[in-house]
Formats: sequence, C-alpha cells, structure tokens
Amino acid sequence: MEVRAQAKHIPMSARKVRRVIDQVRGMDVLGALEVLRLMPHAAARPVEKLIRSAVANAEENIGLSRDNLYIAHIVADEGPGVAPGKGLRPRFAARGRYRPIRRRSSHITVVLDEFEEE
Repeated sequence: MEVRAQAKHIPMSARKVRRVIDQVRGMDVLGALEVLRLMPHAAARPVEKLIRSAVANAEENIGLSRDNLYIAHIVADEGPGVAPGKGLRPRFAARGRYRPIRRRSSHITVVLDEFEEE
C-alpha cells in the first residue's frame, strides 16, 4: 500500500530541490529523515517536512509502521512563477532594457511504500 503527499508552491527553484531529493530517493524513511536533518541546504527543510507528513498520513490513515516504509518515488516539478508587474521590482539591464526578476517555485511529490515481505 502506497502513501502519497504533496507540497505545492514551495518558494524555491525545482533545480535546488532536486539536488536534495536525489540524495534520499529509495532510502528508508528513518534514514532519509536523518540525512535531511544534517543537510546544510535550504531545500532540505521542506522535503523533510513533507516526508514527515507522509509518514503521519501512513500511520494515522492506513495504520502502517514507520519502520517498514521507504521512499518509493519522489519528484520536484516546477511551479508557477510570479508574473512580472505583480508587485516585483524590475531588474534593469544594459542599453535601457528591462528584465523581470524570475521568482521560481516548485511542487514536491513523495510516495512512500512498504518493504516487501520475503
């Protein structure tokens, strides 16, 4: 039985989040939480929070034990950016040109699954 959790509109680029989730993909939940707790990257905090939320969902809603769970699938997709002219400062470029400041966001999805009994 798999458990899914999503975090949307995380104010960080998906590229920075992918750098963190690549380290924990396929790990057991307890080991992944320990690795994320020790990571210096800012993206580790929302990923850790999302995995904790998925574990809580698995324990409360389905009755699974956190010792038997592992990260089966984790992905970071690009979310919407803030449109130029919506309260953001412009960034002025050379020769009188204008470039908007790109405010990137990301959506993180995690799927937990139980270890197979042999």
